[in-house]
Amino acid sequence: MTTTAVRARAGLPPALQRRFEAVVFDWDGTAVADRRAPAGALRRLLERLSAAGLDLVVVTGTNLANVDGQLRARPTGPGRLRLCLNRGSEVFEVLPDGPHALERRTASAEEDAALSHAAGLAAARLAERGLETAVVADRLNRRKLDLIPLPQWADPPKAAIGELLEAVEARLAAAGIDGLGQAAAIAEAAAAEAGLRDARVTSDVKHVELGLTDKSDAARWAFTDLWRRGVAPADVLIAGDEFGELGGLPGSDSLLLVPEGRGAVAVSVGREPTGVPEGVVELGGGPDAFAALLHDQLARREDGELPPLPDDGWTIDLDGFDPQLERVHESQLALSDGRVGTRGAPAATALAARPGTYVSGAYTGAGSDAELAAVPLWERLPIVLGPDDRLHRRLDLRTGRLAQELVVDGKAVRTLAFASLARPGVCAFRAEGPAELLHAPAPLAWADGEPVGRSWSADGVSAAAREERRRDAAGVARLDRTAAYGLDGPDAAARAADEGAAAGWERLHAEHRAAWAGRWETADARIAGDEELTRAVRFSLSHLIPAAADSGEAAVGARDLTGSAYRGHVFWDTDVFVLPFLAATHPASARAALEYRVRRLDAARAEARERGYRGARFPWESAADGREATPRVVQGPSGEEVPVLNGDAEEHITADVAWGAAAYVDWTGDDEFRRHEGLELLVETARYWASRIRVAADGSAHIDGVIGPDEYHVLVDDNAYTNVMARWNLRRAADEASRARAGAGGDEIRAWRALADALVDGYDPARGLYEQFAGFFALEPLVVAELAGRPVAADVLLGRDRVAGAQVVKQPDVLMLHHLVPDEVEPGSLAANLAYYEPRTAHGSSLSPGIHASLLARAGALDRADELLRLTARLDLDDVTETTAGGLHLAAMGSVWQALALGFGGLRPGAQALGLDPRVPPAWGRLELGVCFRGVRARLTLEPGTAVVEAGAPLAVRFPGSDVVECGRRAQFERTRHGWRPR
Repeated sequence: MTTTAVRARAGLPPALQRRFEAVVFDWDGTAVADRRAPAGALRRLLERLSAAGLDLVVVTGTNLANVDGQLRARPTGPGRLRLCLNRGSEVFEVLPDGPHALERRTASAEEDAALSHAAGLAAARLAERGLETAVVADRLNRRKLDLIPLPQWADPPKAAIGELLEAVEARLAAAGIDGLGQAAAIAEAAAAEAGLRDARVTSDVKHVELGLTDKSDAARWAFTDLWRRGVAPADVLIAGDEFGELGGLPGSDSLLLVPEGRGAVAVSVGREPTGVPEGVVELGGGPDAFAALLHDQLARREDGELPPLPDDGWTIDLDGFDPQLERVHESQLALSDGRVGTRGAPAATALAARPGTYVSGAYTGAGSDAELAAVPLWERLPIVLGPDDRLHRRLDLRTGRLAQELVVDGKAVRTLAFASLARPGVCAFRAEGPAELLHAPAPLAWADGEPVGRSWSADGVSAAAREERRRDAAGVARLDRTAAYGLDGPDAAARAADEGAAAGWERLHAEHRAAWAGRWETADARIAGDEELTRAVRFSLSHLIPAAADSGEAAVGARDLTGSAYRGHVFWDTDVFVLPFLAATHPASARAALEYRVRRLDAARAEARERGYRGARFPWESAADGREATPRVVQGPSGEEVPVLNGDAEEHITADVAWGAAAYVDWTGDDEFRRHEGLELLVETARYWASRIRVAADGSAHIDGVIGPDEYHVLVDDNAYTNVMARWNLRRAADEASRARAGAGGDEIRAWRALADALVDGYDPARGLYEQFAGFFALEPLVVAELAGRPVAADVLLGRDRVAGAQVVKQPDVLMLHHLVPDEVEPGSLAANLAYYEPRTAHGSSLSPGIHASLLARAGALDRADELLRLTARLDLDDVTETTAGGLHLAAMGSVWQALALGFGGLRPGAQALGLDPRVPPAWGRLELGVCFRGVRARLTLEPGTAVVEAGAPLAVRFPGSDVVECGRRAQFERTRHGWRPR
């Protein structure tokens, strides 16, 4: 730390004695004394701050020639320099080769005429009072009325602002005008008379200015842009010199205090003769004080100070160490980038903790013995957490960063860790505290603290790590560690670790934060007015976002990379519950998840052949090689061996894989995948069903001896879900093969269609019900909702034998058809089947409540839908099933998104348009959702009677019973007696 920075820090108010991630600042009077002041020292300082990762935004009323001509900074990043100029009219990004225009707000011909008319009226009103003013036209969107003769006050220095104000007010008083405030009011009235809507009237003391923009527009742009970089308002410092009133008008820099920046720290370095607004830190000292603030921020970065994680509604906080709940907490606080996942264990060794790092696709063993490989940990310190020591952990959902504070024997250590979403496979760790607590013998270590070294390789997975240590002027020791993991050999891991270390912690941090912000821009969901439900929803989304990397293949297990439950095996959870979210928010990750299936198509073909069938049969559980990995037996609650038949009989997985591929195509319009890999998946799975189906003498078609999603009833015939999904699979394959004129011949396609038509589905037209499987309606008519609170493990409550003989359902079976393939079920059959099956469903699986929430919303039962959504969103936060210790329930998290998007939002991807049929509970007020449909990102704001669609490009939408509507950048619809109509 420099001597200058030490002195500056010693005199700073407490609110400023911290690290910020961005500075939004005024130019004249704040950054420079005036437009003639030399700015070489400031230029060098800003370039160093940019290189250290700080984002910088200049907000000023002047133009590019003035600011860039005086500053001439050419930053290299990772921090960015933005210039918001001409009172919000222009935005430039300054790159190494100079400024580049990002935004420009130019008045249209009509607006320009209205501005001229308004300025003329204002000048006339002032002239009536004896105050002659000249109207000066701005080339973008403003008119200026001179309040004092030129050239005496053409470009007054900030030091003379008081003298200028006195001169202006004297001239106004001579005309009977009570200060700048009344002059501005006259201009506002003139603008209204001229028909200017939302005119901005401001003053720089010399002028009254009428415009279409002002500094508040620039500030809003700046905070929105910073949010898109992952910088929250609480991480921003606002600096100016005119926050307080001048001549009865708010200071020009008070316009920087916009709602979008609520939570930012504001400081004035100006004289402020009338004081500053509440909440603004009054520092004084002018540009020298501002430069000292920047030097302090630079020193904090160069010293390696940790950025704080703001508590702004986007965090999960856990205080203390509870041995009984520690493994649950580690799952909740897990970090992932789609390739590497790490449980949120203490950075210290602690009894009852179960830290773990996992690499996607890295397994040991084969078949049912295959399990996620154990790899060395990258975020360990040589500390043992004792019973009297303190621990606090905070997970930032917005940026996937985990902060910890440990107090061991009275000595404090703080850490920050993240798995880079920008560089999947690379992890970064920073710690600060006493040197003796940071001196790890090796950067990689096992859970018990045993050191591994700087590199490691086994079972096809490799790891490498690099470290850098330093001390600041106050004696605080700091440690930066970069680690890399992968399946491409030790040399690749070493190169990635070297590249990450060379980039530096600050660049890795900025890249990672920005990558997360980019994902949230599409994926975020918010229930307005219910911040706790929103936080719970965002908790789910924050673990779905990094579920799969966006290149190569992604083996997304049932608990992903947050724990070792189910040994990391891949189930239908990926295809049916997780993949739709990825397809609708980040298609590249969905494509990687599908690539896992595509690359194991040969294994699925082999599985079918070995069982005597054609086509491809996908396994119920799989690991690295794509072969069946379901165990044959498990241990029951009394120690008995219980046979597991799912691997042999839960065959709907084959149609589920095909459905996931089709869902991806429907959301993305990826024609290349549809014509090649997607078509091959559909054709091969259809061939399996065609050979698996039994055709009876009467021509009806059947599938015998299966297990449906229910799983309480095994080896049943004609399970409705399995049969209808197979029917859908056959028809979709026939349609796609016919369209592509490839993959299958005409005779085979006709045979598929005939089989699909002949498959029984158990539908009873008289009752409007689907029988879950042949004979289900003859079972004991138990209604589990009348026996116990739900969710409940009915097989434990009642015993497996009784449940197998009763109408008790573990999770949606028939109802899954209404959720996944509503066009394959009888129109209007949802309500009757919901009324029948939901009370009989124990919700014994974490997959159950969210799907029911979605369907209940579609049926209009919004209160019950809201109840089950809340249950699902808090399933892991509250450890509802007491199984979160083994990892988070990723499929349940996917069902949270599906309940919001498909249920309450009524979204359905179609060939021509995005279907939209909102069902928003009145108690919510508003549901906000982001999606990406066919390459177009859209933000939906849904209320009980209105829907607003904002898109980055034209987007086709369709409401029930209406034609396709081509939306522009923003379209609004309202619900009428005749359905949804454009407003």
